[in-house]
Amino acid sequence: QVQLVESGGGLVQPGGSLRLSCAASGSIRSINAMGWYREAPGKERELVAASLSGGSTNYADSVKGRFTISRDNAKDTVYLQMNYLKPEDTAVYYCAVQPVTSTEYEYWGQGTQVTVSS
Repeated sequence: QVQLVESGGGLVQPGGSLRLSCAASGSIRSINAMGWYREAPGKERELVAASLSGGSTNYADSVKGRFTISRDNAKDTVYLQMNYLKPEDTAVYYCAVQPVTSTEYEYWGQGTQVTVSS
């Protein structure tokens, strides 16, 4: 059984910063990608950032230059540093893991709320 435990969400003013963390535990033999998705009210879940096993990263256009994804492979942990936050970044953020045995994100965290408001 695989568990993803997220932390770091909260309420922040526009222009502020937050750092999300996600630690994976359980029966994951090897991880290919770790990523962050978000889902805002009335919108579809979207990929925010992903970190691949080869070290490459990719970002949604809306967060490029503001968000940074990083990964600690020894701890099976992924982070999302979010700077210059905007009200439109308000959403529930989900951590996701893609094992090497799959082409899809198979494991998901419970979600953490990020609210950007003055």
